[in-house]
Amino acid sequence: MKTPRYLYFLMGLFLYVNGLYAQTTIKNRDAIIEAAVNSISVDTMKALIQDMVGFHNRNNLSSMTHPTQGIGAATEYLYRRVNAYIPASGGRLSVEKVFYTFGGAETRLKREVTLCNVVATVQGSNPDDDRVIALLAHFDNRNGNGNDSIGYAPGANDNGSGVACLMEITRLLSQVDLPVTLKIMFLSGEEHGLYGAQHMAEMARRENWNLIAVVNNDMIGNGTASETDTHNNTLLRVFSENIPFAETDEMKRERVYNSAENDSPSRQLARYIKETGERYVDNITVKLIYRNDRFGRGGDHTPFSRKGYAAVRICEMHENYNRTHQYVRNENGVKYGDEIEGIDFEYLRKNTGVNLSTVANLALAPSAPVNVRQEVSELTNYSTLHWEAPKQGKKPAGYYILIRETDQSQWQMKIRINGTEAHLPYSKDNYFFAVQSIDSEGHESLAVFAKGE
Repeated sequence: MKTPRYLYFLMGLFLYVNGLYAQTTIKNRDAIIEAAVNSISVDTMKALIQDMVGFHNRNNLSSMTHPTQGIGAATEYLYRRVNAYIPASGGRLSVEKVFYTFGGAETRLKREVTLCNVVATVQGSNPDDDRVIALLAHFDNRNGNGNDSIGYAPGANDNGSGVACLMEITRLLSQVDLPVTLKIMFLSGEEHGLYGAQHMAEMARRENWNLIAVVNNDMIGNGTASETDTHNNTLLRVFSENIPFAETDEMKRERVYNSAENDSPSRQLARYIKETGERYVDNITVKLIYRNDRFGRGGDHTPFSRKGYAAVRICEMHENYNRTHQYVRNENGVKYGDEIEGIDFEYLRKNTGVNLSTVANLALAPSAPVNVRQEVSELTNYSTLHWEAPKQGKKPAGYYILIRETDQSQWQMKIRINGTEAHLPYSKDNYFFAVQSIDSEGHESLAVFAKGE
């Protein structure tokens, strides 16, 4: 069992909390989540990636009608795979095709096309909790020419790896009773401008989904870097935006006032993934990358970020540019192309575990606290925080106050609180604070940054 990386200031620390003293024992792993992580099947994921490679070319311009090749055949395959898991889901799982049209003039596609996203829904069991968590992976691909719709383009890692991860999570979590709804989205349109994700982000906003977290998986199976030949299957990147794309003038004023440039909702989600993933998956270290995505490139989380949702990208630590967006060939002794031999399946298994544990832990947790504030009007070396219980879902059993020094990336201290107020011997000038809801089993909500009032 892994030792938590947080420094817990719980023993011997006395706090004034609505007149009560609080102590706690941190629960390390939930047995249900751990069992699901341990049930991840490398063989199942490998078979799926082999099938995806077998469609020859999944370019957004490829055939929508050919029975065995092209993006249309891949779409039907994913739809059938999700359908096959419905009987074992106890009525939780459903799947739909979501069509949209894009391309033509002023786009990266030379003609207009109608494409399809495959969306699996694992329905939450609590009718009083409308929260939604979204997992994303694109299944379209390309080779060395972005508009080559017939040439061989295996796309094993980009993004067969992400698709395999999400399909395995669909299989496993559709059999678990979760209070919160999961939307697992297999997206087209990514390689030509994130159009499938854009369509879903617009749908989420238009239909007022209570979308609390969006996790995009794109290239999570390669452990070897091109050029440097660095090999490491113990590191995983999570990209998150710094200043939110959707920041309003009022949000900017609050951010500047609180020096909260490093505490966007997406950044809190990234920290949550690191803590939870490392709790449940051995021999993995999640690296927080303080960028929305890699230089000059984008991912399907970005349209959701632009709509104001907490959204991040999970990606392998080392990319291999001899494989990504390449024609399959041997040239000067170097092998090019995104074939299945480039997948490190133990690495993919661990990265799938990071995703599964994060989503399950968050889905089992209470809603986050609301109106989290700290008093800043008085000159004092203590800090006083106030918050309110969430308005929906199950009632929290308590709360964690998170504390870190201003130059630190991760929360350093976690303190259990039973009420909705705390008086702490830490100066607001020297520390940042946040609050999480927790249930009786120790499942934590996302952290809510404490703003000055």
